[in-house]
Amino acid sequence: MITAIVLINAEVDQIPEVAQAIADLDGVSEVYSVTGEADLVAMVRVARHEDLAAVIADRLNKTPGVLRTATHIAFRAYSRHDLEAAFSLGIEN
Repeated sequence: MITAIVLINAEVDQIPEVAQAIADLDGVSEVYSVTGEADLVAMVRVARHEDLAAVIADRLNKTPGVLRTATHIAFRAYSRHDLEAAFSLGIEN
């Protein structure tokens, strides 16, 4: 699975609508409204690198209200939840 983090700048008066439209795209697992330089952050998860272009360049970038995007492709995922599962013996506390 390939994960891309997409920082999105959107028309300010359309942020909720833009977020929902992006969340409805196949390949987008989550969309967050955030503070800082970006208005939204979308998590894109696809099987192949070629699919990134279909989701991000062909659909997400063309969503009405999207002004600009910056895409970051993840190399590895680090998560406390993943580590807990890896070291769990299946014994409930």
